[in-house]
Amino acid sequence: MAENNRAVQKLREKFAASIIDVVEFRGEVTVTVAKTAIIEILSFLKQSLQYNLLTDLTAVDYLGKKEERFMMVYLLYSIPNKDRLRIKTPVSEENCSIPTATQVWRTANWLEREVYDLFGVTFEGHPDLRRILMTDDWVGHPLRKDYPLQGPDREPYKGRLS
Repeated sequence: MAENNRAVQKLREKFAASIIDVVEFRGEVTVTVAKTAIIEILSFLKQSLQYNLLTDLTAVDYLGKKEERFMMVYLLYSIPNKDRLRIKTPVSEENCSIPTATQVWRTANWLEREVYDLFGVTFEGHPDLRRILMTDDWVGHPLRKDYPLQGPDREPYKGRLS
């Protein structure tokens, strides 16, 4: 079914070498692409295929489960076509950065700041990359799977176990 999706067909035609995987689950299509082509692909989806709304942008931490620790996830919607599309791209822990999508959607600004703050993924070329939820002096990134449960400098469950 995903192969019948117009956006998937166009992406395969134009970016064949950058498409890592295409999956459809419960009517939702997810295309995993190479990080090196992410901005070109997002721009193409917006300009040529009318995915004019970035509904969300987040990250997933696969600590110890996948070769690339993080997965960036872009949730797109085409208002004229009433169609949703999920674009994912892997990001390694060693090179924990990706180009900013603010050049494609200005709303990516706040969403990328949230991912930076909570996961520690940096966005190259971001106009104002700084913490958005945690205080400036906060240590670490709370949504990373190796982040201490009780916060920085605290032993997990200290004082709670008898």
